[in-house]
Amino acid sequence: MAGRLEGKVCVVTGASGGIGAATVEAFRREGARVAGADLREGAPGDLSLVVDVTVEGAVRDMYTRVREELGAIHVLFNNAGISPDDDASILETGIEAWQRVQDVNLKSVYLCCKHGIPHLLDCGGGSVINTASFVATLGAATSQVSYTASKGGVLAMSRELGVEFARRGVRVNALSPGPVDTPLLRELFSKDPERAARRLVHVPMGRFGRPEEMALAVVFLASDESSFITATNFLVDGGISGAYVTPLGEPAS
Repeated sequence: MAGRLEGKVCVVTGASGGIGAATVEAFRREGARVAGADLREGAPGDLSLVVDVTVEGAVRDMYTRVREELGAIHVLFNNAGISPDDDASILETGIEAWQRVQDVNLKSVYLCCKHGIPHLLDCGGGSVINTASFVATLGAATSQVSYTASKGGVLAMSRELGVEFARRGVRVNALSPGPVDTPLLRELFSKDPERAARRLVHVPMGRFGRPEEMALAVVFLASDESSFITATNFLVDGGISGAYVTPLGEPAS
């Protein structure tokens, strides 16, 4: 059904690639006007913003500008995140690497909710979708300790905010993607094929997800079709979180 977000204004962080870019496209296809924010110039959207979402003043100004140029804000997709090479086992990850990941992956979601939700309240309500990860639910021996901890924080915070604002018309949910075929994952394959293969073998569908599949899940959570859904962990992971062993046979294409 086209037009599920007709008349809505959506703000997407981490909009320049992967899930963010696919979601901007999907939002616009459904009739929304979209502000795309990223640290890099040229983020897609009706309004393209260069924003460091770890800086409180920059986040506050981002929403002010969106409100001024696009009007009332209805949807926040807080998607910015990083997964750097120096975030590994807790025995190897230094405090600077730990903090950098926490700032981008968790602090930014805190700031975007803190300064974005008041705009939704002013406009009578809306939907917030925060990008967590299936690793907030499962442990991994191929550790990225700060990434995992940050996504666990996003999940817990989303749950709490969803409960807090449920009677004020603001729904808050966490999107938890499984492994997704993004430039970040392709880089992992090229740098460490064995590590990447260890991830793939656990996915029951036998393939990684696509950014477009994640974007469709975000559209659902942003739209009125999910009007009775809040404070949830919306897992879109190809079955990985429900699997004890994966099925025999050829992987899906």
